[in-house]
Amino acid sequence: MTSILTPAQSLPRDAERATLVGRLWLPDVGPVLVAVHEGGLHDLSRVAATASQLLELDDPVGAVREALRDERTQRVASLEQALANSDENRRDRQHPWLLAPCDLQAVKASGVTFIASLLERVIEEQARGDASKADAVRAALSDVLGDNLAGIVPGSEQAAKVKEVLIAQGAWSQYLEVGIGPDAEIFTKAPVLAAVGTGADVGIHSASVWNNPEPEVVLAVDSRGRTLGAALGNDVNLRDFEGRSALLLGKAKDNNASCSIGPFIRLFDAHFGIDDVRRITVALRVLGPEGFTLDGASSLSQISRDPLDLVAQAIGPHHAYPDGLMLFLGTMFAPTQDRHGPGQGFTHVVGDQVTISAPELGALHNRVVHADQAPRWTFGIGALMRNLAGRGII
Repeated sequence: MTSILTPAQSLPRDAERATLVGRLWLPDVGPVLVAVHEGGLHDLSRVAATASQLLELDDPVGAVREALRDERTQRVASLEQALANSDENRRDRQHPWLLAPCDLQAVKASGVTFIASLLERVIEEQARGDASKADAVRAALSDVLGDNLAGIVPGSEQAAKVKEVLIAQGAWSQYLEVGIGPDAEIFTKAPVLAAVGTGADVGIHSASVWNNPEPEVVLAVDSRGRTLGAALGNDVNLRDFEGRSALLLGKAKDNNASCSIGPFIRLFDAHFGIDDVRRITVALRVLGPEGFTLDGASSLSQISRDPLDLVAQAIGPHHAYPDGLMLFLGTMFAPTQDRHGPGQGFTHVVGDQVTISAPELGALHNRVVHADQAPRWTFGIGALMRNLAGRGII
């Protein structure tokens, strides 16, 4: 993986004008908030102790740019070397490596925000988590649903009428409820500080036999509900667990190292904003240790709910996040390519290399392992507070 953990393959295509912030583990120091600048990673601790605190500033972009002009702002690592050292399997812990770019923010996710992935969720439910039944269920649902859901605006009068028709046909599902109903599915993806960054191993539960990556855009939102930037994310998913019961969503979504975000948060500025997010196409590539290759893409232009509508459902009068949140927007891509035999569909194997990329946001690289074999998450909120206090920056 080290060969693809390079600036050329990890940064946005217009990196020279992008405002990129992230977090770096400095040996003998701990996690440090950094900005990408002229091939280096520069310490933003004088501006903010955490990524969350940076986004609470009135003008985060202005603060970052002012810091980079300040001669007191130190270059603490080479970007090229930190990226290469982010490879979990080859990491030298005496040198810096990248972390997930968020810290104290809640990590939330939107589900069933694309029609294509909505149908796959219904298939999981109807198949009761059994991948071998998926093709037959997919064909039967296509006969019933046809193009009924194409162009439906969630929560609209038209959506309500389609719901009535589907109920009459016996095809209604809890996933259709959140897919075309007024209320979006918003769930907690991972605990605060549990997300891993680029180069890290990502975990699937060892008991799962049907699972997949979910390539997504992740919005950075402050406590006031301002959407201030975006990153790439992998909402690692266990299709068999959730297919058996939606009440297993927590077990399907939240396991050790099952959430990846990175490589950096690109802050909104004059060159990149929410309209650019709305046009992003997120690409996925999985390279298996046995030579298997899977390619796919998820275009935000086909999302059924606007990204800012999802933000409004995640934070507002009924939901407060004093340290802000990172919000996964969902994916339209649910891989169905047969891997282990006809009708078996796709599932991960240990050793898969997963790359999620978009020209505007760069690329997020991870390797798949069983969750119980990934490095155990030990650096939580208490450890962060003790670390920052010991460094005298809070």
